[in-house]
Parts: sequence; C-alpha cells; structure tokens
Amino acid sequence: MAGRIITALALAGLGGPALGAPCTPPTPPPAEARPEKPKLPEKPACLDKKDGCPGWEAYSYNDAIKAYNAQAQAFQSIAGAYVQKLNAYVKASSDYAQCEVKALQQ
Repeated sequence: MAGRIITALALAGLGGPALGAPCTPPTPPPAEARPEKPKLPEKPACLDKKDGCPGWEAYSYNDAIKAYNAQAQAFQSIAGAYVQKLNAYVKASSDYAQCEVKALQQ
C-alpha cells in the first residue's frame, strides 16, 4: 500500500516539473488594474480663520468629506483584492523559481 502511495506521489510530480515539462512563468496583474486612491477634498482656506467658514461652505466641505469617506471605504476593498492578486503573483513567482531549480537539477 505504501509503495502505491509513493508511486502515485512520484507520478503526480509533487508540484515540480513533470518529466521535463517546462516551467510556466507567472503573469503579474496588469498595472492598469492597480486601484487609485481617492483624493482628499481641498480644505477651504476659511477653515483656518478665526471666524471660520460661512454655513454653506462648511456644509459643502462636510459633504465632500462624507463622499471621500465613502470612496475611501470602497477603495479599501478594491485595494485588498489587488493585494491578493499581487501576493498570488509573488507565490507563483517563487513556485516558478523552484520549478526552474528542480529542472536544472534533473
């Protein structure tokens, strides 16, 4: 029984190049898929003044900040997905390098 398992594992290749099969280089995620961080709204100059801003300007800035926060939250999940793709590429690159080393050692 143990002999069959070892034979099956040897035939499966254990993740290495199978009987001289070429190693497949990984493909990175496209650079254009990299999400862009939203820009913080420009702070009105009146916020730094002693009297502050008129009501309409303060409300407008507050609305812009709320919109930014919503965009930033959406960016977080999109950026997280992109990071996962990058991490998968790093792992695939390592696997590819190991495959090439094993191919040279055969």
